[in-house]
Amino acid sequence: MTDALECYRCGTSLEELTLPLRRLEQCPHCEVELHVCRMCIHYAPSRPKQCAEEDAEEVTNKTAANFCDFYGPAKGRLDASLLSAHERANAQLDALFGTSGSAVADPEPRTEADEGLAGAESLFKKD
Repeated sequence: MTDALECYRCGTSLEELTLPLRRLEQCPHCEVELHVCRMCIHYAPSRPKQCAEEDAEEVTNKTAANFCDFYGPAKGRLDASLLSAHERANAQLDALFGTSGSAVADPEPRTEADEGLAGAESLFKKD
């Protein structure tokens, strides 16, 4: 578990956000909603309704903002299976070097057209 609150989807630190989280609060990096079951201290996938709070109403979509009165943000809820390959690689670099993996990423964001052009060039590239 980490010391700071982090996004359950991308692992970005949420220390800049004010608690309690607003219902429609979003991660500043991946923009996923944070007032969700997956971020809650009561989230328990092995329990009925996937919630340890017996009095809570059932929420079917565990990653959508909800109005649960029992919600409390939990630390260490990052789910690596939700990360893309790029995000997983950056997380591994962070763990290894203690710096953001984005520092070694492409210097400029690539558009879909750039990706298509690079793919076409690689097809016709002479070895």
